[in-house]
Amino acid sequence: MQLANYLFFTTHCEDALAFYATCGLGQVTLLIRHGADGIPLAHEAMRGSVMHARFEGPGVMFFASDNHDAEPMRGSAHMLMMDDRESTDRMFARLAEGGTVTTLLAVQPWGSYYGKLTDRFGVQWMVDCLQ
Repeated sequence: MQLANYLFFTTHCEDALAFYATCGLGQVTLLIRHGADGIPLAHEAMRGSVMHARFEGPGVMFFASDNHDAEPMRGSAHMLMMDDRESTDRMFARLAEGGTVTTLLAVQPWGSYYGKLTDRFGVQWMVDCLQ
């Protein structure tokens, strides 16, 4: 068994996935569009947007799509467990571009080098390094 997150966007899924690729998290390995190749449409406005995508990188896998009835992101976060502080600093800074830092990246009372943010697409990220 493996647990994988599924992110729901209304119209910005493709932009979010491109952003995560530029952050160095990985790449889109599967992308299916609403209305393409005989895929039925629930709403015409969704034609051409992302019906289902898989995003993968070293130690990273999640799924995402655009949905007409998507609710705002809440109550969940991606947690990245990093190997060193330098890569932790870089990843945190990249993901924070255009977003909101909610916990500054710093050594926390429990000993981890940790920070939390909400990216420009409304997805929460926790970045943690034990070193």
